[in-house]
Amino acid sequence: MRRFEAARDFAPLRSREYDVLFNLAQMGGSARQHELNERLLISQPSLSRMVDRLVAAGHLQRQECSADGRGVVVALTTAGAQLQRTIGRRHVRHITEIIDGALNEDEQRTLIELTNKVRASATAEVAEAPREEGTP
Repeated sequence: MRRFEAARDFAPLRSREYDVLFNLAQMGGSARQHELNERLLISQPSLSRMVDRLVAAGHLQRQECSADGRGVVVALTTAGAQLQRTIGRRHVRHITEIIDGALNEDEQRTLIELTNKVRASATAEVAEAPREEGTP
């Protein structure tokens, strides 16, 4: 991450701010703030402050939850979605440069196979994990 930060992969954002935009994009562009927080490695208060900054910058917007009217949904704005794609492409190019310089094609195929295997296992473990009472 230091290497990516030093190369300014996430500019004009910080890596954690980009992580918010990236995860929202992965979640279809919007999510309840507590659902978003489950995917991030920051505290709820830190996420709230970060969302405030990203809303002020025009990258996110808050919307009333249509399902119950009490909850708040955080959504990418058009500008936020475009910024996420721009930063994402830059970051993927940088990752590709690093991997291409370190691994040959056979090693890259093996890495993909192993990564997919680990991802499938982790996804299955999360799906099977017991939930606390009262959580969906």
